[in-house]
Amino acid sequence: MTVRTRFAPSPTGYLHIGGARTALFSWLYARKHGGTFILRIEDTDLERSTAESVNAILEGMTWLGLEYDEGPFSQSDRFDRYREVAQQLLAEGKAYHCYCSKERLETLRNEQMARKEKPRYDGYCRDMPDAPPPGVRPVIRFRNPQEGSVVVEDSIRGRVAFNNNELDDLIIVRSDGTPTYNFTVVVDDNDMSVTHVIRGDDHLNNTPRQINILKTLGATPPVYAHVPMILGEDGARLSKRHGAVSVMQYREDGFLPEAVLNYLVRLGWSHGDQEIFSTDEMIRLFDTNDVNNSASTFNPGKLLWLNQHYIKTGDPAHVAHHLSWHMGRIGIDPATGPELVEVVKAQRERAKTLVEMAHNSAFFYRDFDTFDEKAATKNLKPEIRDILAGLRACLSGLQEWNAEGIHQAVTEIAEAHGLKMGKLAQPLRVAVCGTDVSPPIDVTVALIGRERTLRRIDKALAYIEAAS
Repeated sequence: MTVRTRFAPSPTGYLHIGGARTALFSWLYARKHGGTFILRIEDTDLERSTAESVNAILEGMTWLGLEYDEGPFSQSDRFDRYREVAQQLLAEGKAYHCYCSKERLETLRNEQMARKEKPRYDGYCRDMPDAPPPGVRPVIRFRNPQEGSVVVEDSIRGRVAFNNNELDDLIIVRSDGTPTYNFTVVVDDNDMSVTHVIRGDDHLNNTPRQINILKTLGATPPVYAHVPMILGEDGARLSKRHGAVSVMQYREDGFLPEAVLNYLVRLGWSHGDQEIFSTDEMIRLFDTNDVNNSASTFNPGKLLWLNQHYIKTGDPAHVAHHLSWHMGRIGIDPATGPELVEVVKAQRERAKTLVEMAHNSAFFYRDFDTFDEKAATKNLKPEIRDILAGLRACLSGLQEWNAEGIHQAVTEIAEAHGLKMGKLAQPLRVAVCGTDVSPPIDVTVALIGRERTLRRIDKALAYIEAAS
């Protein structure tokens, strides 16, 4: 059997963290077994589905690197197929028209709740002998079995049984002719030969209904794995107030996609005490049988720790590729300064996010208007002026502009004036960076470049002159 999984989001908003985890688990399972990963857009809710949401989902999948093998398929393109199957069920007596009014159904519901019964359709039209009322556009209901039970052998939750007499005859086609979720999912999973369905456990109650329809169509139900929900740190279901925003918001906040993937895979799944997983390791080790059957708690601090790890240890070229986008967001063209890969190498020990790295690296590419007041007051004093001027002359005469030559120049000038290197390096840092924080001074000055360095030292000398 060839494994075929699917991710089937509804395009009524962004791709959120819970959806991304479901997509990741489905993708990993398909990759582990050499199978096929399908992307299906469940957009039958025509009023709420938007093209912007579809684009947001596709953008999020692309950024995370969750490439799909088939699709994206849109359910809105398959309405003819749903009508065909619905008519087949009607013709075979496995579905029927229901003419019950909203008023009757509401009355029925209120009466059942008053008796403390589970609200469900009573089958009034199931074998209706009377002629249908004129002028009423009926819905189509599935004729659910009234005896026996449905057993879901869930890969995560184990065996879950549902009595058929507790499942009512659900609507599969509305009165306006549009199909319902539980019906379209069944038709699609059957037509697309889906073998494994990995989805949130909020769908568990839909599963017995879908299995009954699949069996009625003569299909073998897929293997189901219902993933527990994600909670915020306060124990409530993860929502916007916990920061559970679009996956792309994590890009905007400066996270690397591999950090987000690594964090998501550990939300409910584990392999011993291991915390860091490469993509290849995830594929090799992941199994739905190892997913916890209890809810997971989202920990922003853990995600930030992972992101810092990947910034520090990742391929500098890869980090630079993602950093470039953030530089552009603050109005900096990386082509106007040092190689971004070299900036990453210099800065990666000092940043938890790419947003932080971008802002901390702006001085490499863009001149600053003013010095940090506290840093300048402490370091750009009158007594350092002549020493800094001498260092400028020495740097100006360097034949090769590199960290080694710069280090030697700073050392020589400092020793000539009886100073420790730090006593000169810090004023130089403030002069060329505007602040007293940067990578090692020789690396920093080398990356800033000769022309910018000399110009900024001149600015610092003028500042000292004006202040004194």
